[in-house]
Amino acid sequence: MLKSCAAVAAVLAVLASFAAPAATKTTPMTVSATLVDTCLVTATSLIFPPYVPAAGTLKATSTISLRCTNGVQYGVGMSVGTTAGETYAQRLLAGGANTLQYNIYTSNAYSSVWGDGSGTTQIVSGNAAGFATPITLTVYGELPDSAANQAAVPGNYSDTILVVLTY
Repeated sequence: MLKSCAAVAAVLAVLASFAAPAATKTTPMTVSATLVDTCLVTATSLIFPPYVPAAGTLKATSTISLRCTNGVQYGVGMSVGTTAGETYAQRLLAGGANTLQYNIYTSNAYSSVWGDGSGTTQIVSGNAAGFATPITLTVYGELPDSAANQAAVPGNYSDTILVVLTY
């Protein structure tokens, strides 16, 4: 312990022997960063309740969540889906070779089909307020009690829609 105290005292004595600086010099240092336009997007599944033919139209909702850098203008569209024969006018859920008709809308008025902006389809657009301010969009699904749906066979039906975020 005494040996280490002596060593510390020797170092302090050497440091004290240096004279205080007589002058100083400065130089600027540039600091920079680039913030890029970026967004993240997630979507929850749209799940209709069990369909009973002739019991009425079914409705369901899901959500799309966005986080974008401040000031980013975004547009959210949707693909037609992956079931053979479907169009934006009539999306189809597939259960093997069988189908159920449905569609996706931009509001609970069920009047504007959510698509890619072509024809009469709509995209949903806006301006982001930053990553700390998430954007939640509601997806409105409708499965009509149509003659085609009433004639479908029992089973599980599904489709895959791509949510397309443009910014």
